[in-house]
Amino acid sequence: MQLTILGSAASWAGDGQACSGYLVEDEGTTLLVDCGNGTLANAASVADVTSIDAVLISHMHPDHFADLYALQAALRFAPEGPVGSLPLYLPEGLWERLGALLSHHGREQLAEAFEPHSLSDGHPLAFDDITVTPHAVDHDGPTFAFAFEAHGARLAYTADTRPGADVGRAVAGCDVLLAECTLPDEYEGTAAHLTAGEAGQLAKDSGAGMLILTHLWPSADHARMLRKASSVFGGETHLAEELMTVEIAPARGAGEGVRR
Repeated sequence: MQLTILGSAASWAGDGQACSGYLVEDEGTTLLVDCGNGTLANAASVADVTSIDAVLISHMHPDHFADLYALQAALRFAPEGPVGSLPLYLPEGLWERLGALLSHHGREQLAEAFEPHSLSDGHPLAFDDITVTPHAVDHDGPTFAFAFEAHGARLAYTADTRPGADVGRAVAGCDVLLAECTLPDEYEGTAAHLTAGEAGQLAKDSGAGMLILTHLWPSADHARMLRKASSVFGGETHLAEELMTVEIAPARGAGEGVRR
């Protein structure tokens, strides 16, 4: 199973960044996980975006779904003709929110491109050899972390969340933890997000072999946040970077390697 970072930024994208987006791939299956502003251009540099097997959106904030509008245009005007009914898994209510910005004709076009499905806490989804289990976590409105499993390897993605038992259960037993790390520790408790120290503690408690910090506030001191998370976790820790890839396998209890 391979993870590719398409966007690592929180809320707004800094120089060279995009907002939240990831590809999870395994033996011909490609899942797009979150689709924030700027992610589709990065996806197009490493994959055929009209051949994605499914899209999963963690929650209802635009930095996690804004490029769905661009993706539907790519699908409707694909080189070989329209590609329709791409499975789209998202929190209940987000489909209606997507359509609210569009005209009646625009909503019809959106429905031609995507086949919407509501996510459900703890109910696994199967995509060939990849099983994805959504887990409700504590953020602002309905939000789901995702646990991905394939060939005995387990990747966990926190989405946006406060620390707590919900996200702890969602990521338990993972080999690689992709954890939001929005803010430095001075902001602990002031927002519905993890700080660097909280992300490190979550990784330590999860049993992960590797921690990847993402959803990084562009103007924060990322190197300092990396040092803090790493010192708390005590294991291999990386900052997410656009187009960075990680091969995930269970043998080492962590990623087989990180490529930038």
